[in-house]
Amino acid sequence: MNTWLNYHHLYYFRTIANEGSIARAAEKLRLGQPTLSAQLKTLEEALGIALFDRKHKKLILTEQGRMALEYANEIFRLGSEMIEVLQDKSASTRVHLAVGALDSVPKNVILALTKAAYKIGNCTVSVLEGKGDELLRELALHRIDLMIANYIPSITEMEKIRSRRLAQVPVLVCGAPQFKGLRKNFPRSLHGAPFVLPTRHSKLRHDLDHYFRSHAIWVDPVAETQDTSFQKLLGVAGVGLIPAPLFAVDELL
Repeated sequence: MNTWLNYHHLYYFRTIANEGSIARAAEKLRLGQPTLSAQLKTLEEALGIALFDRKHKKLILTEQGRMALEYANEIFRLGSEMIEVLQDKSASTRVHLAVGALDSVPKNVILALTKAAYKIGNCTVSVLEGKGDELLRELALHRIDLMIANYIPSITEMEKIRSRRLAQVPVLVCGAPQFKGLRKNFPRSLHGAPFVLPTRHSKLRHDLDHYFRSHAIWVDPVAETQDTSFQKLLGVAGVGLIPAPLFAVDELL
């Protein structure tokens, strides 16, 4: 079936989805809510699918709606890029590098790769953070050019995807002054100590658990988080020790 796509309607749908409600989208677009609702209904009828689940008080995207939003975001990103390239002579030679990064990867690593890309040539870098399975799917569909991870994907996930180890980094244990005495007899001194650990899905947590197990060290996991800002707050408050890759220590200081 050939369906002509009205890009005005698609833009309205994208705005509604990104704003989270027809009311906020109408305010942003300076349109009446009834008009916007009618445009959305017209788009759904043209596509033959429901983009939102209307059984709830809030607008919830259906599975097909989420897929449509991904395409819509990419379509309008490319449209903006096209205008930039056509109007800016310097942008005509600019390469767009789309990078996916696990949310557990320290920001310093992403920053280092971004700087390296700028040194190679004139480029625009966009970074998409997410979970491993989401980013691998984006990579397989060529929506991102590369993915930064702190683990090697499974053989099934690696089909048609090549990987390369960029670095092997030591892990430091950071803490408030009250833990200074643990330097003596390290790492045995960590036995029984309170720790602010990464969440269990992260590679660092897996490596730490393996290290502690192999050295017969038991630590007290008083908190789990991937957010380095929150880790820093907990560390400064003396809640527990924080394990961090060497290149991420600056984020905690």
